[in-house]
Amino acid sequence: MDTLIEKRQITISGRLCEGIFALSLVTAFLLTHSLFNPTLFANDLIANQAVRTPVLKTLTENIKEELSPEVRKEKFEERIKTKYKGYTIYNVADGIKHIKMVKYYSGRPVRINIVEINKEVAQDYEIKPAIASEKLAGKKSLRAIAQKTNSIVAINGGYFKPQTGVPLGTLMIDKKIYTGPIYNRAALGIFEEGFDVGRVQLNAKITANGQEIKIDNINQPRMLSSYILAYTRDWGEYAPASPQYGVQLRIEGNKITAASANPLSIPENGYVIVGPKSQLGKLFGAKKVKVEINTNPQWDNVEHIISGGPYLVRNGEIFVDMTAQKLQSIGGRNPRTAIGYTKDNDLILVAADGREGSSIGLTLMELANLMKSLGCTNAINLDGGGSTVMYIKGQIVNKPQQKGGIALSNALVISKKTVN
Repeated sequence: MDTLIEKRQITISGRLCEGIFALSLVTAFLLTHSLFNPTLFANDLIANQAVRTPVLKTLTENIKEELSPEVRKEKFEERIKTKYKGYTIYNVADGIKHIKMVKYYSGRPVRINIVEINKEVAQDYEIKPAIASEKLAGKKSLRAIAQKTNSIVAINGGYFKPQTGVPLGTLMIDKKIYTGPIYNRAALGIFEEGFDVGRVQLNAKITANGQEIKIDNINQPRMLSSYILAYTRDWGEYAPASPQYGVQLRIEGNKITAASANPLSIPENGYVIVGPKSQLGKLFGAKKVKVEINTNPQWDNVEHIISGGPYLVRNGEIFVDMTAQKLQSIGGRNPRTAIGYTKDNDLILVAADGREGSSIGLTLMELANLMKSLGCTNAINLDGGGSTVMYIKGQIVNKPQQKGGIALSNALVISKKTVN
């Protein structure tokens, strides 16, 4: 059944929650003691202090340990060592590990590369999507995208239009929406201290002349002539052609500065709205217009969004909703790319090779089971097939069919944080 996932994002790390809880215990201990214990005399104080000090000292030490970067690093290292026992583990940076493995399905091999990262340990690094070019219409190799963003890790991202490179689905970078959702497909939201997954819808509108008109998408190819689409300068210099009986409105500074049936130039800090004249004509002559573009779920404080689909793991359970997200065409056994996160707030990136005798690829169900076995509480499929490629420290670590991988529209990268 086709459902929209809308749940609260994980924005507070588990370690911090444990530290806060421990601190609350200390406070509760002190309050309880002062409220319910009788007045202490000198001799009582000496005796009581002997009992109370070790308890407070232990609690304080536990809090320090939980918030200590060294302890977090040790726990991450031990977690990785235990989880991937028997496999080859490489250290990429503090809090970032690369694991290589070969698993067998019906007696046949699949080469799998995994990157696992814990943001609390890898505090000097950021995880975000990146586009190939300055504009949405463009493609480059993953190596070129990684080098452009000075990344130590990169993996191919979401779907894109092969002819142009325009991403197909929700893409947000640094809180700026570049493209809207396609078929409300699943996407990963990246927050300062955590992650969330949901099926994303666009919640956008233009308001003027007492009229409120729905905007169906932003910077996406037209799917229906009745759709009203918004285009920003990220699309290019000009908006695409209007539909039959359509019109375009240029919006700058909350004003309509031009209207035409022909493609209009897109302002640097505004929009061109394209759609049926029967709808947009209602805005003609407006002295002031307001354009609002948001997502549903409206993830507060989300910094980046990258989409793919279908789900692989949802709330700890295998969940592959290929039909609901209109992704029947990607079934079968293929090279696969996936992303998910664990209860420990570790982000997991997976690239599985396929379409060759030495690595036959995975079905979506096999990929879902793999992500769950790696501890993912939520996980989604990304673009796969010829797009599946993983880059680490200057090297392509998997073996895509085309050497170095095909030219891509977008990627997910891990790079050193820039100091402002």
